[in-house]
Amino acid sequence: MKKISLINKNLIIVSLFLLSCAIGLGATANQPSANISSSLTVTSNSGASIAVSSSVSYQYIGQYSTAALSDILTTQLKQFSNFDISYAKPQYAVNLYRVTYTTVIPEKNNKSTEVQGLLAVPVMSNKTVMPMLSYQHGTIFGKNQVPSELDNSMETKLMVANFSGQGYVVIAADYVGQGNNSEANPWMVKDSSAQVSYDMLNASKAVLAKLGVKTDNLFLSGWSQGSFNTLAFMEKLQQNGVPVKGVAVSASPSDIYAALNRWIFSPSQYDVPYLVGTACMMIFAYENYYGLTGLAQSAIKPQYYQTAKDFYDYKISWEEASKVFPSKTQDFFTTDFENSLASGTSVMAKQLQANASYYFQYQSPVHIYYGEIDEVMSPYLQQIPVQYQKTIGGIVPTAIDAGVKANHRGTFLFGMKDQKVWFDSLESGK
Repeated sequence: MKKISLINKNLIIVSLFLLSCAIGLGATANQPSANISSSLTVTSNSGASIAVSSSVSYQYIGQYSTAALSDILTTQLKQFSNFDISYAKPQYAVNLYRVTYTTVIPEKNNKSTEVQGLLAVPVMSNKTVMPMLSYQHGTIFGKNQVPSELDNSMETKLMVANFSGQGYVVIAADYVGQGNNSEANPWMVKDSSAQVSYDMLNASKAVLAKLGVKTDNLFLSGWSQGSFNTLAFMEKLQQNGVPVKGVAVSASPSDIYAALNRWIFSPSQYDVPYLVGTACMMIFAYENYYGLTGLAQSAIKPQYYQTAKDFYDYKISWEEASKVFPSKTQDFFTTDFENSLASGTSVMAKQLQANASYYFQYQSPVHIYYGEIDEVMSPYLQQIPVQYQKTIGGIVPTAIDAGVKANHRGTFLFGMKDQKVWFDSLESGK
């Protein structure tokens, strides 16, 4: 593992970027996250919904045995990625609960809406207090590929197996606009993304109290879009005086304005086609949540607009949309939109700039995991918060290189292993 400072590392940054553009996709699938089929599922039918309060209820959805967790970390892992990595054998079975709770949407005058999330609790008789990890999942193109539908969310299964199987309570919000929620998808909409995890944390604490489970230190983790959400969540926790022991983000788009510009103006023939899908979701999300009426029609080329809208509304799959969309983000948008974005003066550009997830002073230690051949997030973009936090006097994040073979998924897998060791050391030190 190589930990680096960004001081006087310009040549390294440039070389990492060039390397990320020059090497192919490896084991990356044709969309950001996908379910891995398996005959091993939860071992019980769902139980009855139990009310905790007027705004929180939970439902037992089953248990993963240690054998099922081991299968996730071995057999199913190989279907997810060919990145060379292994994990410790799970020590505990895990009880799984679907939490239903009320959150609010800040961008819509705190409109209330019902959402769901996953609560995973280790079955432990020898420990009365456990650490808690809040995991923020990455981009999904299927509405039900969410943590509360755990067999549909491979990345969340991996986190549960690696952390809950070793004694951590794991919580994970589905997000507004996904799972059972009927709102529009607020992809990279900062305040709503933070709020839904904040309310999931409070709802989970209420459920855990009902279950008689106690937790101590709080840790945060996220991958890709979930990394953006994690840092936004950390900021909200700081604002509310909630201590966070440690934070880990993998393949983080902390500066989404820079990321979108990179996809458009600095493309590579090796960029994954699903970048167009993520850009599509961003445009419609910002139109919906920031009141930017007509943004999508002015930004997206006419021949792609209806397909883009249907894709954003979950009326068609990514497989269907990708047959219509161009393979490059720069070919998806109109020239006028791209020029206004590059100038930094349009309303959309200014909103993207305002939503950067590092414009506040970090009060918790953060590990940033980047892969040298990440085909979604260039390494140099992921490390921007390091120097920024030095400048404003925050706790300086540690940038950790996942290696020359780490693509988008490989970065997630490396980070998942390394952060577990780090979190354990923080937890043992209390």
